[in-house]
Amino acid sequence: MRGAMPLRGVVALVTGASRGIGKGVALELGSLGATVYVTGRTLAPDANPLGGTLGQTVAEIEAQGGEGVAVRCDHADDAQVRAVFDRIRRERGRLDILVNNACSAQDMGRHIGLLAWEQPLEAWDEVHRVGLRSAYVASVLAAPLMLAQRSGLIANVSSMGAVSYLHSVAYGTAKAGLDKLAADLAYELAPHAVTAVSLWPGLVRTELILSQCRENGRGGLEMVLPAHAGDTGPEQVIDLSISESPRFTGRAVAALYRDEKRQAKSGRAFACAELALEYGFTDVDGKQPPVIRNHDDAAKALPSLFNAQG
Repeated sequence: MRGAMPLRGVVALVTGASRGIGKGVALELGSLGATVYVTGRTLAPDANPLGGTLGQTVAEIEAQGGEGVAVRCDHADDAQVRAVFDRIRRERGRLDILVNNACSAQDMGRHIGLLAWEQPLEAWDEVHRVGLRSAYVASVLAAPLMLAQRSGLIANVSSMGAVSYLHSVAYGTAKAGLDKLAADLAYELAPHAVTAVSLWPGLVRTELILSQCRENGRGGLEMVLPAHAGDTGPEQVIDLSISESPRFTGRAVAALYRDEKRQAKSGRAFACAELALEYGFTDVDGKQPPVIRNHDDAAKALPSLFNAQG
């Protein structure tokens, strides 16, 4: 546990925090003293092969000296989402940080390697309903709490896929929507001193990513992406040596919140790695992941993937 608790008294909500980036953000904010509400659909262990529960996230937050509150919530159900904010208002009377991270990553993963016309039409809904739409709903419900205190940070977990092809058409348009959501929220929230931004993690070692990895023979890990249907070219292998831990995004959120001039960044999209350079933080292993903001950056960092895609 860290000695300093610079976020003591701060109330945060991280959506989709049973595992992955959401869990990493919640752990980081909790380790700094914030009270962190975490939402997701998994309270207790179930049959999900990736594991991860809200209860485990809270236990790890508390092991670091923080306070976590698990709230089961399906972010496809507006009534359940509204109940989360009603509870925060009732129990805390404030909300300082909202991290919109909930997404249907496992659903989307089934379609990687398929082109738009090869995917079922439901693939669009899977990444837009819990992803883009759920971020809009949570932001709208968070706004009154933040307006009342004339401060707050809304951070959408987006990606470089907002501006360059990544994974699929449905995925990219959802991420572009998250960036536009932050930009337009920032415009409307500006008179109230509330900040809205998009954050772009790089390649993150989530449970889903690690489940698709193998040892590379050099003491590291690599991930093999499925080929497009009918593709006879070489397999696309990603070296995870340039990857980020899930907590790296949390460090970006914490650094932004602690910046007294963060309002100047409102409405913009930032790679977590570029914020690390600006604010002087590193990943949990002390490394500085590469800044990936466009296709050219990605091609340099992940040549086996992006050079193959052209």
